[in-house]
Amino acid sequence: MPTRVSIQGYEGSFHQVAAQQFFGKDVEVIPCDTFREVVKIAANKKESDGGVMAIENSIAGSILPNYNLLQKSNLKVVGEVYLQIKQNLLVNPGVKLEDIREVHSHPMAILQCIDFLEKYDWKLVETEDTALSAKHIHQKRHKHAAAIASKLAAELFELEVLVPNIHTMKNNYTRFLILQRADMAAPVEGADKASVNFHTDHSRGSLARVLTRIAEGGINLSKLQSFPIPGSDWEYSFHADMEFDTIGQFNKIIEEIRPLTASLQVYGIYKNGRKA
Repeated sequence: MPTRVSIQGYEGSFHQVAAQQFFGKDVEVIPCDTFREVVKIAANKKESDGGVMAIENSIAGSILPNYNLLQKSNLKVVGEVYLQIKQNLLVNPGVKLEDIREVHSHPMAILQCIDFLEKYDWKLVETEDTALSAKHIHQKRHKHAAAIASKLAAELFELEVLVPNIHTMKNNYTRFLILQRADMAAPVEGADKASVNFHTDHSRGSLARVLTRIAEGGINLSKLQSFPIPGSDWEYSFHADMEFDTIGQFNKIIEEIRPLTASLQVYGIYKNGRKA
């Protein structure tokens, strides 16, 4: 049976592209309206084998609510995908540039492509999802409308890529986390990265002591994100992404910093998904 994973958005979305990049083309996706639903289905062994969830974008920054969803779940991070977001102008077969009167897509996608779009006198129609826009263009057999979406959406909905790569910012990447239930997540061979959450007490220099020990252990802290702890007196928890050479090196540092923290949770140990 193919692997089944929950994703946010519709078929043809960039979440599905990320799922295919990690699991292969045969992966079966379960579209979800919200990230909360993604996590809920990913945690249910009767419904899925895991989930794929965007966590940050190189332009827009971190998706903070998703860190909270991860913290409250029983899911483990078993991998990550850095996906370059490439937007394309999609049309039904035979439609030419001069035939277009309006363009449909998610507001963020429209904004990402505004330099290209401003060259034409087109009506810009905002929708809830890029892939859903492509699906509607296909279903309604539009001859005077186009969609902005992924090449995967073009393949799924039998559309033509009239103009590829119309986005302004070429260095636009989204990072996706691959999630599985704790009872299903096996050790990852060649793991060199981990996601950790911890919080320290309210004493002066407590965070500095933790960060110093991490640095002295030769571990690269590629991300440090702070979150206020609900109900506390201005205390914060920290999400840390750590890059290391060996699992032994990481385990040693975790044992050294654990006494310096009020709590510490390892979300997952996995392979760095960033391309060299």
